[in-house]
Amino acid sequence: PIYNLKKPRMEIEGKPAAAAPTPSATAPATAAAAAEAPAADDYQYDLIVIGGGSGGLAAAKEAVSYGARVAIFDYVEPSPKGSKWGLGGTCVNVGCIPKKLMHRAAALHGDFEDARSYGWDLDPATVHHQWDEMVQSVRDHIGSLNWGYKTDLKKKGINYINAFASFKDPHTIVYNNPDGTEATVTGNQIIIAVGGRPQYLEVPGAREYCITSDDLFLLRSPPGKTLVVGASYVALECAGFLTHLGYDTTVMVRSILLRGFDTEIANKIGEYMETHGTKFIRETIPTKIEKVDGRLVVTAQGPTGPVVDTYDTVLLAIGRIPNCHKLHLERAGVVVDQRTGKIPVVNDATNIPNIHCIGDAQLGAPELTPTAILAGKLLAKRLCIATPDFMSYDYVPTTVFTPLEYGSIGLSEEKAKERFGEANIEVYHSNFAPLEWTVCQNRENDQNACFAKLICNKAERMRVVGFHYLGPSAGEVTNGYAVAMRLGATKEDFDMGIGIHPTCSETMNGLTVTKSSGASAKKSGC
Repeated sequence: PIYNLKKPRMEIEGKPAAAAPTPSATAPATAAAAAEAPAADDYQYDLIVIGGGSGGLAAAKEAVSYGARVAIFDYVEPSPKGSKWGLGGTCVNVGCIPKKLMHRAAALHGDFEDARSYGWDLDPATVHHQWDEMVQSVRDHIGSLNWGYKTDLKKKGINYINAFASFKDPHTIVYNNPDGTEATVTGNQIIIAVGGRPQYLEVPGAREYCITSDDLFLLRSPPGKTLVVGASYVALECAGFLTHLGYDTTVMVRSILLRGFDTEIANKIGEYMETHGTKFIRETIPTKIEKVDGRLVVTAQGPTGPVVDTYDTVLLAIGRIPNCHKLHLERAGVVVDQRTGKIPVVNDATNIPNIHCIGDAQLGAPELTPTAILAGKLLAKRLCIATPDFMSYDYVPTTVFTPLEYGSIGLSEEKAKERFGEANIEVYHSNFAPLEWTVCQNRENDQNACFAKLICNKAERMRVVGFHYLGPSAGEVTNGYAVAMRLGATKEDFDMGIGIHPTCSETMNGLTVTKSSGASAKKSGC
């Protein structure tokens, strides 16, 4: 039975969901109009999803599995440089997937250097990378994913509409047909899953000459000497793989690296990247970008005065903004946070009973593909069969794919002390090196580059509230520990776990040095 999609208001087992945000002066109160809406069977669809990214696709497919009539809209507005892509959202097209593949391409360069210590007669100086071949291989794979999503939607009976959608009222979506004529569809429940796009600097020349991650993975020509502006994970990931693919790469940082992540780990990432060829310009922001003789002249303001240099490519990675501004949310009465442009929700519900929001457009949600996917599935289940399961954003694992990868779960050291009090926090930490590096002459200075840290709350039997791993294969190492932490794992649980030897992951099972002891965290031997 289609439980909630046949009801005008969200109810879970007869109990109303938590109250959603109250409409403000910027959003007309249309809840009364929604309550007077036609019966559910009078709508064309039980569910309309706006946004064909990871979260939207997950919600649509989950809903249709319970017999719901579902339509999904997806439209990609070209970037200022003209870049556009197919169905699947940012992650698949210009995010996680191409980023990880290019990160792997760059990591192979390090493997070539390591290979000589393992007896391979391989001179890295004679190995050359072909940018255009890499991009073509990546785009071929992504094209197959785009096609797979389309055929899957058709097979499942979901109506995919490749058009820009906006609201006419709380139950009506308006869009343009390919011939330019306007059309509308109606739905009982609507999910907003529109994601976000990269932010641009508001300085002369930024939109005319700079690229973003929307464009980098589609470049047909090598980027050459590159300036990356920003200190986000996107900035450092892109700078990392560009450096190791052989391009002269500089990161221009306004303040700190990886804001919101653990500061100690962020600084170690920066140190490793500098040691391995990425340049950093600190406390500096661009003020002007000009094109001179086919290259980009960047003028910036630093702590001691103006900084000027010339680059082939300038990549902006200063943050992302939600794709909400053209949805005409005011016509549906949906409240929007004026500072961020995101939509405030309670349990994914907006202030309008039949309109929901998941993913990057939701205020306060992590901008991560796996969280959007699970949120979409759980929301669709609640709407269709009234399950009582809501999304939890505690102990979400994530990985930053910098040259030395960083996996984390839970709280940073700073946030843990802020939440539980510094006196209640104990930190266990250790430097380490993968066994594979110990025989590599080129890794002589990297023997203490990797780092492991567990943050424990003394007031809860040393429950582990923060997990931080800096080293190879961070995603593979980190993922499973999130299950243990969701179940309340303590430091003793970690200690009693048997690690697989010899691996990097086993480091997390044998941390003995505390920060409070003042003892060195450097490690030697097995």
